[in-house]
Amino acid sequence: MSTLKLTKTRMLEGMWQGIISGSGDDKPDIAVTHDNVNVPDFKLAKSDTADHWSLTIPVPATAIADGIHVILVTDNEAGQKIGDIVIIGDDVTNIDQRAELELLRAELEMLKRAFRRHCIETT
Repeated sequence: MSTLKLTKTRMLEGMWQGIISGSGDDKPDIAVTHDNVNVPDFKLAKSDTADHWSLTIPVPATAIADGIHVILVTDNEAGQKIGDIVIIGDDVTNIDQRAELELLRAELEMLKRAFRRHCIETT
């Protein structure tokens, strides 16, 4: 189980910012994805004053569109989701249900990748 914890601090001018704690001085091995595609150029910096890492994610232009979009932050070592960013781009009815469905789809994709990786490693 992942010991990393992701806490949002703010989102400003297309940049989502948060704090990752639980890794100490070791740089966390994380992945940021949107629609199963890696989000490039996210930044992870060690805080000088506290025992955490600052995470800055540029929101991809593809996530700024009609519908509900989910950006996942995953702990690569544990193979678990540590956080998500949900962006709603239009007036959607039943927002909670659709957002939950998108999260479930994203988590299912993550499980499928982990299962495939497990099958390859054990054969």
